[in-house]
Order: sequence, then structure tokens, then C-alpha cells
Amino acid sequence: MSPSQSPRANWSYPTAIKFGAGRISELPDLCKGAGITRPLLVTDRALAGLPITAAALDSLEASGLGRAVFSEVDPNPNEGNMEAGLAVYRAGGHDGVICFGGGSALDLGKMIALMVDQPVSVWDLEDIGDWYTRANAATIAPIIAVPTTAGTGSEVGRAGVLTNSATHKKKIIFHPKLLPTVTICDPELTVGMPRAITAGTGMDAFAHCLEAYSSPFYHPMSQGIALEGMRLVLENLPRAYAVPDDIEARSQMMSAAAMGAVAFQKGLGAIHSLSHPVGAVYGTHHGTTNAVVMPMVLDFNRAAIEERIGRAADYLGISGGFDGFRARVMELRAELGIPGNLAEMGVEASRLDELTEMALEDPSCGGNPIEMTRENTRALFDAAMQDAR
Repeated sequence: MSPSQSPRANWSYPTAIKFGAGRISELPDLCKGAGITRPLLVTDRALAGLPITAAALDSLEASGLGRAVFSEVDPNPNEGNMEAGLAVYRAGGHDGVICFGGGSALDLGKMIALMVDQPVSVWDLEDIGDWYTRANAATIAPIIAVPTTAGTGSEVGRAGVLTNSATHKKKIIFHPKLLPTVTICDPELTVGMPRAITAGTGMDAFAHCLEAYSSPFYHPMSQGIALEGMRLVLENLPRAYAVPDDIEARSQMMSAAAMGAVAFQKGLGAIHSLSHPVGAVYGTHHGTTNAVVMPMVLDFNRAAIEERIGRAADYLGISGGFDGFRARVMELRAELGIPGNLAEMGVEASRLDELTEMALEDPSCGGNPIEMTRENTRALFDAAMQDAR
């Protein structure tokens, strides 16, 4: 093979991760190590009143780091949430952000850290080409991530998702300094999740691994991580769903969530390009929406991924190749009470053309194994409105 024929790619891997039960106790020391003396803890409304959040704030206060929290975070956060958070950050004289919660809180916390003092709009920093260079990197506040769900993997990512409230379009905002300085993965924090959130976030992690594994781009390290991530989800998500205080299963799911986010730098695909606009327009849970459309997208991509999925099935101990793998996905959806189709989630047939256009604009469609066109994407939405067979 000549040099011109050998693969070329740009790869990056995540930050320092403090993993294990009880490690939330290290939060004050990690703040100090990151140079943060007045942190703003960003979380969502539901978490704000829970004991795990109060305990984290207690520890910060006891260590002389204050007790500041911002919780006006929507399930699909938008620029209005961001501006409200920025006002609190500036008024409090804060010098760092603790992103505490699920994907919504982690993403919005990152946006607050990013936009403290920027010369451009947040929309000018969308993940397109080198747009991130428009930002003043020196003003980005340090970030500590503390996930309380096991799904998005935002705790090891360099981007955040923000919904434009005017257009109802989700935008991926990117900067290398959005990678948290340090992440605490404490599985005890996930024990109190409602079962529906355990299911949806877990399926989000699985979708990240599946789409990364199926992506046509070259990244063998991500390929291997994605494959092992799928195994961890299949073996542990049903356990975490059935027995919420199973710390071993919760630990493995936190690992799988981080692995999925590391892996999907290889690419995402139609699962995400469909679910992003549905979530933006209808406010549906992202991971649950991914789970709903997953079998339809498997069918859509079958011609391109059948052999690859067959190899995955062998590794995962699933017989029957592609068909066996798909059947296992259907079984998992049933075990977790995932809705059968998009119509059950409130999606209206009258808006499918609009959703199709939004899906084609989503950057995730560029990583799909089969090229997404207006015609086949509209047909995919039609299929997702019906129960998968």
C-alpha cells in the first residue's frame, strides 16, 4: 500500500475521569485543583430539589466554595435558558461551572462556560468547519462534569446541543475547551433516576455505540469501543431498569455512556438525524426517541451494514446475524417499555415534510452508512410512524 492509499484521520480522546461509587465527595478538591473558587452548579429543575444535589452543594459550602445553583434548564435547553444562566453567573462573580445532571444540564452548563465573554453569538460557534476558532478561547470558564444519568456521554465531549427557540432546530455547538477539565462518574448518583429515564438514557448510550460502529468513517479505536459499549448496555441496562439500586449495573452503564460519546467521534447517523428534529419540535426525550426509530433505521441501513452487524452479533453472543441483532433490539425495547412508534410520542403526520427537511440539515446524517435524501428520509419517517415488525 502506498502512502497515498493509507488511511488518514484526526482522533481525540477524553479528559481525566474520576470513576467509582462515592467519588462525588471529591468535588470540592477537584474544583480547587481546576482553579475554581466560586463555582456555579448548573442542574435541571427536577434535580435541584433532590438530596444528591443538596449534598453536593453542602460539600461545596463547607469547603468555602459557596452554594450557588442555576436550575432553569429545559429538557431541550435553548438560548433563553443560556442567557438566564449567564446572568446568574455574571451577577455572582463565578469563575467556573459544575455541570450536574443529565445531558440537558451538562450541555447548558457548557454553553454558560463558553459564552461568559464572547465576541460572537453562540450560533456562530456551531460545529461547522473551523467555526470554533471564532471564539475567544481565553474567556471560556473551566468546567467540571458530574453526570447523574448514563446516556448522553456529554461529560467526555467537546460539544453541547442547544435548541434555537425561533427555528426549533437543535444545533451542535463545539469548542475543544468544552471538554471538561475533570469528570466525576459516581454511579450512586444515578440510582434515583425514574425507570423511564433509566431506559431512555441507556438506549441513548446504545444508539451512540450502534451508530458509531455502523459509521463508514475510519476510526478503528472508536469501532472497538463502540462494540464493547453495546455489550455493556445489553448486559446491564435490563438489570439497572429492573433493580434500580444495582450499583454494579449502574457502574457498567456509566462506562457505556462515556464509551458511546467517545466512540461517536467516528460518526452518528439517521437515528440521531431523525430524533434531533423530533425532540426540538415536540420536546420528546432524546434517548427514548432514538430507541423508537432504531429498528426502522437498522432496516434502512441494512444493505450497507448487514455484514458488520453480523460480526457484532457474534461478539455479543447473539445468534442469527443481522436478524438476530435486530430481534434483540426489539426485545430490549419491549423490556424497557419504549413506545412503538413516533405517532405514540405525539408526532403528527402533517409535519413529516418539515421534520424531513430538518433531519437533512442535521450534521448527524453525514455519518449514515446510506446517503440520506429527501425521498428516502421522508419514507424513513413514514416507517417510524408505524410499529416496527
